[in-house]
Amino acid sequence: MARSVAPPSARLRTWFSATDHALFDAVAHSDNPVLDEPMRRLTRSADHSKLWMGVAAALWVFGSRSARRGAVRGMASLAATSLVTNQGAKRLRWRSRPIAGSVPRARIVRTPTSSSMPSGHSASAAAFAVGVAAENRALGLALAPLAGLVGMSRVATGAHYPGDVAVGFGIGAAVALGLARMHPTDEEDRRPPTPESTRVPVPPRPDGEGVVLVVNPASGGGTGERIIDKVRRSLPAAEIVTIGSDDDVEAILRSAADRADVIAIGGGDGSVATAAAIALATDTPLAVFPGGTFNHFARDIGCPTIAETISAIERGTAAYVDVIRLNGSTVIINTASIGAYPRFVRTRERLEHTIGKPLASVYATLSTVRRERPVRISFNGTTARTSLLFVGNSQYRSGGFAPTQRFTLDDGLLDVRVIDVNHRFATTRILAALAVGRIERSALYHRFEVPEFTVTSLDGQTLVAHDGEVGDYLRTAHFEIVSRSLAVYRPLPDSPTPD
Repeated sequence: MARSVAPPSARLRTWFSATDHALFDAVAHSDNPVLDEPMRRLTRSADHSKLWMGVAAALWVFGSRSARRGAVRGMASLAATSLVTNQGAKRLRWRSRPIAGSVPRARIVRTPTSSSMPSGHSASAAAFAVGVAAENRALGLALAPLAGLVGMSRVATGAHYPGDVAVGFGIGAAVALGLARMHPTDEEDRRPPTPESTRVPVPPRPDGEGVVLVVNPASGGGTGERIIDKVRRSLPAAEIVTIGSDDDVEAILRSAADRADVIAIGGGDGSVATAAAIALATDTPLAVFPGGTFNHFARDIGCPTIAETISAIERGTAAYVDVIRLNGSTVIINTASIGAYPRFVRTRERLEHTIGKPLASVYATLSTVRRERPVRISFNGTTARTSLLFVGNSQYRSGGFAPTQRFTLDDGLLDVRVIDVNHRFATTRILAALAVGRIERSALYHRFEVPEFTVTSLDGQTLVAHDGEVGDYLRTAHFEIVSRSLAVYRPLPDSPTPD
């Protein structure tokens, strides 16, 4: 009688299981004190990701800018990996844990009751190390041995087989790399130098003479008061005009412009846009003190802190930047949008400090696409139904429809992005393209980099929001870049910025 031959897949599983058990026995039966207390302590420190949270905290407090970005990305990758591992991979196929007591008593730790494959500790370790490496390669390489030791500790303490650890490493690395594709790494350290042609010849103002600062002391949860205190100490000759929530900010700024050599504004992007319009009309340089919730414009001109704005005024460093004109009048410094973008930004920025920007972007996208009612529009001879139309002042660096930051505000171009949902299964297709980092190749996605752009709402007026404000209801919106028109105080690459 012919003997049956097992199929190749069965033989491969048998070989894998035998090899996995042999490797486990080699570690479990080894009599080495290095594998006893140190491995037990290491594996316990990684319980509930305590080890990686501690490393992330150290990177945030003591690390460079890229190290802090790495800490955020590492924790976001870890959070996503934990979800994939515990709610997905462990439920696919049950695998028993190693037999209790198979390792020396000095190494034994409490063994979870979940499936042995994959190792959640190993997946989290790989996700964190790879996530950090996406922003800072040297730090990621330095953390790789620690991640490897965490995986080894799971075998040494009898919690997992080596195969469980290997699969966990693979899942963690894959999730971290996937998030890096969905949300590209920050390249702030490679910001191009400010062109000589954009620099504005302004005199140094070491004591702030000629500066009129308009600020609401209550803005930004008390940031306004800090702006006032620091300006009084560093720029004692500057005039400070305080305003309240019921004051007419535009009228006060116009009055300030009549006597100012420099208009300074302390507030968020909406207040900055108002000040920018007046600075343009009066041909007066603008200084921006970040005093709002998000401060996109201040950040992108290199003034994310009060100290950097003060330094630029003291040293006399300024440059021209672009602005957008909406229908020939309204001045826009950052972005305008139709549809879901304002909701998307609010959702993402509300969550990003808790779960990291990559995960926050994914959640915000899902929430926005599901809830927003599409608007029928026409542009460039095309008709579309969109849940999001985004217009940015200068090119934003990230792809897709989750722009994060600009490296320049003087390229003379609008960054226009449209998501067209006038197709079958549009939401599913958009989310799938986003998940694999291919949204820019989707037929539902349109992007233009042009000096002007016109869009018409086909079903009556629709809301056009801009610079964090509600905006106006318009039927036709014409956006035009006004190149290198607004003079702003900002640090320049050849002038050191304060610590």
